[in-house]
Amino acid sequence: KANHSRHRRTKTIHPMELHKAKQTLREDMASLKRSYTKTTLQDLSAKIMERLEETDLFRQASCIALYHAIPGEVQTAGLIEKWYREKKLLLPLIKGNDLQLLLYSGKESLKAGAFGILEPTEDCMAVPENEIDLIIVPGVAFDRQRNRLGRGKGFYDRLLSTLNVPKIGISYDFQLKDQIPVEPFDRKMNLIITEKEII
Repeated sequence: KANHSRHRRTKTIHPMELHKAKQTLREDMASLKRSYTKTTLQDLSAKIMERLEETDLFRQASCIALYHAIPGEVQTAGLIEKWYREKKLLLPLIKGNDLQLLLYSGKESLKAGAFGILEPTEDCMAVPENEIDLIIVPGVAFDRQRNRLGRGKGFYDRLLSTLNVPKIGISYDFQLKDQIPVEPFDRKMNLIITEKEII
């Protein structure tokens, strides 16, 4: 037990080191991504989407929160177009420091928002959180303990801390590490899906 508390204490003593480790990993991932062509990443994304569609979590969910990808992230646009008439799909709108999940109702309901990400317009319908069955989460890196490293803005950390639903991280295989630096408040994913496997 003493060991455990010491371990926890060392975590809080070195927030700068943790921060540095996360930043280094983000930079490594960014340069790794640049070594893949856009076409390759699209092909890998398609494989990941196929695996996602085969999971029970996806099949059984009638209301799913997901995201519109920026370049380099696992691409979700095809999945969104394919499913939005059959399932309720929610996309995040950045409001201050938080994400508001709004119902996607077709391409005309989107606009380019902060960071150039396609977002639902303000007049899209909000859905009560208790109706959400599943959230699909982007990340910069993941590990085999199902931890996630985000971009460092904390949008998803805040959202996931209030949203009590299964979480699926989608990731290229090269974004998957054996271990990534985590903090006590980081939420684990229920599943991580890459083009090669489901963890």
